[in-house]
Amino acid sequence: MNLTPKAFLIVCPLLFLAGFVDAIGGGGGLISLPAYLLAGLPAHQAIATNKLSSSCGTTLATARFILNKLVNFRLAVPSVAAAVLGSSIGANLSLRMDESVMRSLLFVLLPVTAFIVLNRHLFQDHSEAEETFGKRTFLTAVTAAFLIGIYDGFYGPGTGTFLIIAFTAFARMNIRHANAQAKVINLTTNLTSLAVFFFNGQVVFTLGLAAALCNMAGSYLGSSLAMKNGSRITKPVILFVLALLFLKILTEQLA
Repeated sequence: MNLTPKAFLIVCPLLFLAGFVDAIGGGGGLISLPAYLLAGLPAHQAIATNKLSSSCGTTLATARFILNKLVNFRLAVPSVAAAVLGSSIGANLSLRMDESVMRSLLFVLLPVTAFIVLNRHLFQDHSEAEETFGKRTFLTAVTAAFLIGIYDGFYGPGTGTFLIIAFTAFARMNIRHANAQAKVINLTTNLTSLAVFFFNGQVVFTLGLAAALCNMAGSYLGSSLAMKNGSRITKPVILFVLALLFLKILTEQLA
């Protein structure tokens, strides 16, 4: 397609914001994918190019978490394997099932998720001393990675947010560690999807690489804030992402 300066003016600032939001609480795709569609890219090219830019931002955020020793690799390896398996199942399900079914389910899921985030007893920033990384933590993390991986393959938006909530609320992980583990899983699924789209010639590299730089800048800033401020900044961003996702689904239902 013929790219215009307008496409870059639309996509680049929104991709910076998407990288910032995604590094803190996940859900950057709720901002970045519509940005490409607003710029006039066909659906498949928008999804493919979004995978390119978001993979770059997620790579940077993941690297920063790893360098700051926030990623537990003994937990990350089986979680990533479970997420890849789950996302493969979800992608195949999406080819056979109406997407409206998942949107309908989310009308129930989103209020429940918001309740968990707002509930001080369920969603809280556990201290590192409270983390045990025992069998319960591994089982919860791998199960969440598999189930949310299915969701990511089937529908997608808010995957990182749901992973952070699952790791924090049910695996009782420190919110910075939960964010780091979620980034490792998200990076894996993003790169897998990108490879598929690349080999099918759907990636618009000129726009995608420019947007990737902006996404990485936003991700760098967002991951810095997430590591320093923990739940004080992550919880409000997660609620913001959930509200965006709810509005997105609502508008799709009414359209």
